[in-house]
Amino acid sequence: MKRRSFLQRAGSVLAALGVGEAGLVMTGNRYYQVLAQPSPRKLAMLVGINQYSGSSLTGCLTDVELQQELLIHRFGFQPSDILVLTDRQATRQNIETAFIEHLSKQAKPGDAVVFHFSGYGSRAETMDEEGERMNEEESLIQNPKSKIQNLLVPVDGVANGVLEETLWLLLRSLDTDAVTAVLDTSYTDLGTGLWGNLRVRSRSVLQSNVSQPQQPAGQPSTEELAFQAQLRLNSKLKTAIPGVVLTAAGPDRQAFEEQLNGVGAGLFTYALTQYLWQATPATTVQVSLCRVAATIEQMVGNKQQPMLVATTDDLSLKTNPKQTSLTYHLFPNSSEADGVVTAVQEDGKVAQLWLGGLPITILASYGVNSLLTLLPPPGSEAVGNSPRQLLIRSREGLKARARIFPLLTGETYQLQPGQLVQESIRVLPRNVGLTVAIDSSLERIERVDATSAFSSIPNVSLVVTGEQPADCVLARVRKSGLLTGEKSSSSPIYYSQYGLFLPGFYLNPNTVGVEGEAVKTAVQRLVPTLQTLLAVKLLRLSGNEGASRLGVRATLEMVAPTEQVLMQRTTVRAIGPAPASDSVSTDLAENAAGMTDSGIISLPIGSRIQYRVHNYSDVPVYFILLGTDTSGNAIALLPPHSFANPSGLETNPLQQQAVGIGETIILPAASSPFKWVLQGPTGLNEMQLILSREPLTQTLAALESTQHPRGDFQRLGILVSPLEVARAVLQDLHQASLPAAETIAATPDSFAFDMNAWATLSFIYQVA
Repeated sequence: MKRRSFLQRAGSVLAALGVGEAGLVMTGNRYYQVLAQPSPRKLAMLVGINQYSGSSLTGCLTDVELQQELLIHRFGFQPSDILVLTDRQATRQNIETAFIEHLSKQAKPGDAVVFHFSGYGSRAETMDEEGERMNEEESLIQNPKSKIQNLLVPVDGVANGVLEETLWLLLRSLDTDAVTAVLDTSYTDLGTGLWGNLRVRSRSVLQSNVSQPQQPAGQPSTEELAFQAQLRLNSKLKTAIPGVVLTAAGPDRQAFEEQLNGVGAGLFTYALTQYLWQATPATTVQVSLCRVAATIEQMVGNKQQPMLVATTDDLSLKTNPKQTSLTYHLFPNSSEADGVVTAVQEDGKVAQLWLGGLPITILASYGVNSLLTLLPPPGSEAVGNSPRQLLIRSREGLKARARIFPLLTGETYQLQPGQLVQESIRVLPRNVGLTVAIDSSLERIERVDATSAFSSIPNVSLVVTGEQPADCVLARVRKSGLLTGEKSSSSPIYYSQYGLFLPGFYLNPNTVGVEGEAVKTAVQRLVPTLQTLLAVKLLRLSGNEGASRLGVRATLEMVAPTEQVLMQRTTVRAIGPAPASDSVSTDLAENAAGMTDSGIISLPIGSRIQYRVHNYSDVPVYFILLGTDTSGNAIALLPPHSFANPSGLETNPLQQQAVGIGETIILPAASSPFKWVLQGPTGLNEMQLILSREPLTQTLAALESTQHPRGDFQRLGILVSPLEVARAVLQDLHQASLPAAETIAATPDSFAFDMNAWATLSFIYQVA
């Protein structure tokens, strides 16, 4: 039988599951008790390599730490059952030997096993044992007895790579089906280690330092082939790979890493572990991938698309929408959290924290004086009605130092390592700006002129490409690889046009100028786009679905051409249980719209949509719906103007819209003549539903003062001054957080947001 490529042999991706994200949540609930059997033991092997010869990565060791803290404090792994190999330890021989000794020889039926790799990926030419011609997808050369195979690059280089086929054999050697392999790497050669403002985790043979001249470049080592042959002699090998494989990038896509507030991290690993810190126990791996894919799409567009691969030869799974499993095949052992106490100092009054549960969008801005609530120590119960809190005094990346707050005279409370923490009050600076990287491919005179032009634009700062985090990149448009989607060449051709890109070189809509445009002219032309991007950044800073204690739930639904539930967002930490789904049909959820390969919901142009919002808190909730469309415009579902005018002014004010206690509303209202129909072009839509205990007075004033379109009913409008509106939203949320936020004595140049006061729910989907 001809050996198929991994994707042919094992491939069943999210799109093939045939249900939307909301459907996955509801469908998965029926299978949790079956799929999550108690595990006698939990084993993990984590591999991260930064220090390669010739070129280095910066985020792989952080990835390992992210996984390690998550597995110990959220999923109950024993530290002694987690084997970590980093940098010099992670040779080919050590990786393969450690897998056999730590995982294969120890794992018993029912055990949960996690294998994680962060590092470079590459490709190698291997011979087909049966001498059959590979099809075009399987072979990039014309040798009928060879094929191109992916490999993981150990610290000793591409020439000593761990072949993909070797990893599958190792996984098949495990005597358990509860297996998760996480691969934060990619294999497509871009000819460069830096792509936009991100580092690429794929490495070509030409980039590597081959230390064995007698070994032909691009071919596996004889030791690797001998090890693989030895594995095949194992009579206990499973016929199919158990469990699931989570990949940071699909075929011909890239896995990226970025500097995040002083610490490098893989986008995929960070997004995955952060979501799992906050996820409720009933979370399937498909839902996790949906949420992770949405986070990554926000940052880099479609350049990186994570995938879930069902590793089995059972082709029936390709059409079976009810094939679900829990992430890591486990229920979390602890409550959802935003971080954990890792060490205690000063007689138990000061804590060292790991904040792996903070959303990636707020990490760079998360400020001192933020307040966290301590959960009871592991194995104990809460005492009294007032849980203790920690005040952050300093922070570096994901690590922070905090003290008990308030610290009372004669205090006897003792912090304990392992205590989980949840956000209570989030402190952010008021002067958050937009960071732009100037692409290194620009000529020196272009960079000088661009720097001069940017210096006159407020709230914008410049950084060196690849060395610091950036919100966008100014670059010339490439003839291939950027606009056309073609595979990049080693000598790219550039147009004499400038555009604005996301950090992973995904072109921002409608930002390309004319041929021959001067760079200073381009910068001035892009000022409105820069303001929109900063507005979006500010709104994302309010994102708190996982941390909010305001009881709200919202769903995105397709109304036409068919009725389908697409996504559901719920504040899981709200006081009191969330109500059962009201008029949202489980049957509708199971027939929801299809997803892209990355798990992003995709809707056709012309679809009619609506949002359904339910308030299960103890107060009326005021709201606004803001976001960006596929053309890059800032948009809002504008509230109607009042008919009554008690002030006697000629201009009627915008209505303060609210959802009453226990009430469910539809946006836009069914009675409104406006129907929300998705328009072209194709691209990404991102909407933020912001709900507050207090009226959004300044937000409505900002809409009024900038002369937005008027009307007597809800309708979609393009924001004239999105930055002014976004700032007003944050000011409203700050005001709604008083007086609780005053307890931390926030400075005048900071916002302080109380998690009891508001919720921001994010909806991201593609229009195609």
